[in-house]
Amino acid sequence: WAQVPAEAAWQEAVGVAADSQGRVYVFNRGPSPIVILERDGSFVGGWGQGMFNRPHGIVVDQEDNLFLTDDLGHTVRKYSLDGTPLMDVGPCGVPSETGVDGMDFRTIQSGCGPYNIPTNLAVAPSGELYVADGYGNASIHRFSATGELIQSWGNPGDGPSQFNVPHGIAVDQQGQVIVADRENSRLQFFTPDGQLVDTWTSVVRPTQLVIDGDGNLWVAELGTIAGLFPFMEPPEKPVGSRLSVFSASGELLARWGGGENPGSPGDFFAAHDLWLDPFGDLYVSEVVYSAGGRDGMVPADCPSLQKFTRLSSASEEN
Repeated sequence: WAQVPAEAAWQEAVGVAADSQGRVYVFNRGPSPIVILERDGSFVGGWGQGMFNRPHGIVVDQEDNLFLTDDLGHTVRKYSLDGTPLMDVGPCGVPSETGVDGMDFRTIQSGCGPYNIPTNLAVAPSGELYVADGYGNASIHRFSATGELIQSWGNPGDGPSQFNVPHGIAVDQQGQVIVADRENSRLQFFTPDGQLVDTWTSVVRPTQLVIDGDGNLWVAELGTIAGLFPFMEPPEKPVGSRLSVFSASGELLARWGGGENPGSPGDFFAAHDLWLDPFGDLYVSEVVYSAGGRDGMVPADCPSLQKFTRLSSASEEN
């Protein structure tokens, strides 16, 4: 689908988002960190050369601004669609001291202020900003719409309100904050000020989630085949990467993928990010290279970005 010239081609697409017109922005680890595509996959352009240590998370807000998370740069910034920096979200560029050894989340001593290898950001209906932080921390940070820190919560662990790699984050229309607590294989639900209200455990290493207009949760799951830390062993019955759709009450509505045929249309090797555009089309990006492609677990041509086109129901056609 993506018609990207060789000089802009990515090693892997780590994040994807679309603006209000459906134009697609791919945040990737490649020569042009932001690649811009039309809905039909045709190449528009790109930017970001030399601006990021390691791209990770991307969000487009209601005003068509980009928020980009540079995890190894310990940075979250707001940009215009053409790449003009608009705002730093919190302190940027210097890791906070959490005791972490590299990216080994087992060594984090305590959750603390921003940032240490942050992962993703979500924009609340109020305009407030929430950042999942991340690989080197175990915290969620709440900011004003203008980037001032309001509060933080979370510590390392698997208890209530604790995190082992808070990787993905979303905020629903009621202001509820939902965190993809990846290495605890769960979603944790919080009030806007960080009070735990619910936990779902029907996911396997969730990486990111989005919420559609009906309040359904679309969740990318890394699974337990690919993307394991060096200290991790796959379980006896590993679960492949997949995408799951839940109702607001937690009912499983749909699930596909599973990693049996990674690289085939509709299956996944290492689902990492996802986005629903204004037309209902779905984009899923995968960290194919870093999750095992560099070790030969999948062929070098395994795609890192897929598009799923929404099909109209009979009632809608009528």
